Amino acid sequence: MTTHLPSPGLQGLEGSVPEPTSSPEADGTTARLLREDVTLPLVIEPAAADVDLAGWVRLHRALVDQHLARHGALLWRGFGIDSIPKFEALSLAICAELYDENGEHEMVSGNVAVPVFYPKEKQLLWHNENSFNHVWPRRILFCCAEPAARGGETPIVDSRAVYERLPERLRQRFAEKGVMYQRNYGSGAGLDWRVVFRTDRREEVEAKCRASRTACEWQPDDCLRTRAVRPAVIPHPVTGELSWFNQAQHWHISCLDGATREALLTLFDEPDLPRHCYLGDGSPIAGEEMATILATYQELEVRFPWEKGDVMVVDNVLAAHGRNPFEGNRKILVTMGDMMSFDEI
Repeated sequence: MTTHLPSPGLQGLEGSVPEPTSSPEADGTTARLLREDVTLPLVIEPAAADVDLAGWVRLHRALVDQHLARHGALLWRGFGIDSIPKFEALSLAICAELYDENGEHEMVSGNVAVPVFYPKEKQLLWHNENSFNHVWPRRILFCCAEPAARGGETPIVDSRAVYERLPERLRQRFAEKGVMYQRNYGSGAGLDWRVVFRTDRREEVEAKCRASRTACEWQPDDCLRTRAVRPAVIPHPVTGELSWFNQAQHWHISCLDGATREALLTLFDEPDLPRHCYLGDGSPIAGEEMATILATYQELEVRFPWEKGDVMVVDNVLAAHGRNPFEGNRKILVTMGDMMSFDEI
C-alpha cells in the first residue's frame, strides 16, 4: 500500500508539491511509512526481483522528487546496492552533479566518501550538512556498506517541524540575526586548515574565504581564524516552507559533553576555541537556548537500524541528520550533490 502523508508545515502548500502522478507499485516497487506516527523517511522496497534502482529512479525522477519534497527523506531497502559503483550510479540518477571537494569527508572513490573520523562512543549531533558554508548540498545520500554490531543509526529530524516547535521568541532571534560560526584551525584540536582547504598556500585559502563570504585572519603559530555569518532559517527552494537550517549545536561549546567542554575551556580562551558560534551580530547564544534546541531535536528524531545495502537520500533543507554511538565496525558511504548557495535562496 502506498501511503502519502503531509509533512509538518505542508498544510496550505498543496499546490507547491503536486501529488505523485503514478504509483510505485505499478513499476516493481512498494512504498510505506517507516511508522504510522512519523512522516519520514518514506520506505521504498522492490515488489519484483532484479529491480534496477538507478534505472527506476531515472524513469520516475519526477515521482522521486515529489516524494522527497513531501517527506524530506527516502529509504530504499532491499535493492542490493552492495558496491561503490552501484551507489555512485544511483547517486548520479538522483543528483545532476555530485560534489567531491568536501574537506570534512574522506573520498574513497570518485565522488563517494566516508565521514571523517569521529569517536564511535560519542553522538554526532543532528545538523543540516554544510549549512555553515555559503554553498551546501541540496541532497545527501547514505549507503550502508557495513552496519554496526550495535547502535550506529543515522537519526533524521524534520527541520520544518523543528522550526514550528521551537519557542517563537527564540526562533525569531535566530531568524533575524543568523548565526556567526567562528573556527580556529591549527590549534591542536580539530582539523588543520591545510586539510579542510586542501592547499598549503595561504593566498589560496584567502581566495576561497572571499568567495565563500568568510572573514579570515592569520594568527600566531600558523593558525587561522575564520568567521562566517549565515542564515539560521531559510525557505525551501521548491515548497517555500520555512526550515530550521543551521549547525549551531555542532559549534556551540555548551553542546559538547561535559568532559570535552571542560577540557577545551581549560586549554583555550573563548575566542581561541576550535569552534564556537554566536548570533550573527556577535552577541552570545545562551546555553539555555541551545539546551532548548537540543531537546527539540531529541523529541523529533526518527531512527532505524541500518541494514546492509540500505540507501537513504535526504533533502538537506527539509531534514537534519546525525550519528548515534556504536559498537563494532561500521561503514557508511556518502555522496552529496545539487549544490546551492544562500544567494539562490
